[in-house]
Formats: sequence, structure tokens, C-alpha cells
Amino acid sequence: MLHASELVVYDGREEVARHERLIARGATRLELHHYLEALVRKPGALPGATALDQARAAGRFTPIHDAWWQAAVKAHGEREGTRALIEVLLLSRHLPHEHLITGLASALKTGALTADAIALEARKAADADAEPDDPPQSVTPGSQPRFAPLSAAVRAHLPPDRRPPPSVAHYDQLLRLRRLDPISP
Repeated sequence: MLHASELVVYDGREEVARHERLIARGATRLELHHYLEALVRKPGALPGATALDQARAAGRFTPIHDAWWQAAVKAHGEREGTRALIEVLLLSRHLPHEHLITGLASALKTGALTADAIALEARKAADADAEPDDPPQSVTPGSQPRFAPLSAAVRAHLPPDRRPPPSVAHYDQLLRLRRLDPISP
């Protein structure tokens, strides 16, 4: 449906897309997020992409994105650094833009140049923005937890846990004492 200020696309009765209507004759707008899956396979196409230029002009690809991208390219090389940025851009499908920007800024300060680190920082920002009156989300069978598990690649680089295994010796001692004192309720 073409409205005065927007274009709404339906698949049957289900809305699948909503875009601002372009007024100029023959004008086109490319959405960077529509191309991310293809760019994962061909990350070298991102730097010269028209969709990237349009995202910059619209303010959706910010200087924070560029700074993090440059740092990732320096650390991981052109191809892998760009692929990491594309993974970060894919996160915006599940995280609000402002939280993603906060995550990018935090990760850039600490030198965390992986999409997992940005996801963690963005989720921290989302939790900080949550109302204090919000009840904690409980996890019930069949529900999704609020946290995402770390990927195997990230877990492989974590330092070993040198803490001693948990012990229930104190509880066992309390149980023995209780058995010795039958007067206790």
C-alpha cells in the first residue's frame, strides 16, 4: 500500500516491510540491513556499498561504527574485521540502535573487538535502561532466558577457572549437629 508518507508491503495479510516514501521521481533508497547476509559471504563489498553510504547519510551508521570498524580491521585484518562489523550490524535486528551504539562505544574503549563483546555491552545498556520497577524475568520451561550464551569461540579464549569446586561440607556438618540435638524443632 502506498500512503502519503510511507510504503507498506504485505504478504497476504501480514505486514513484512514498512519504508518511508521517497518523493523524488526515480529516487532509490537501499537498506543496508537487507544486504547483510550477502555481505557476510563477501565482506569486501561493504566499503564501497551504496547502502553503506546511504546508512551513513541517514545517521544509522555512525562515527562510532566507523571507529570500531577501523580498530577491528587493524586487529583482525581487512576481511575478518569487516566480517566482525557485519556481525555487529546483524545484532541490530535484535537490539535497539541506541543500545548497540552504547555497546560499540564501550567495546571500543576496552578494545573488545568481537560481536559477542558488543552484544554483551548492548545488553548491559538495555538492562540499565530497564525500569527499576520491572520484575526480574523468570525462566520457565519453554521460555527464553534474557541472556545469550557465549559462543564456543569466546569460551575457548576464556582463562581457566581456578576456583575450588563448590562444597556442601558446612551443610553436612549442620545436619550432623541437628541429628545429635533431638530437642531442636
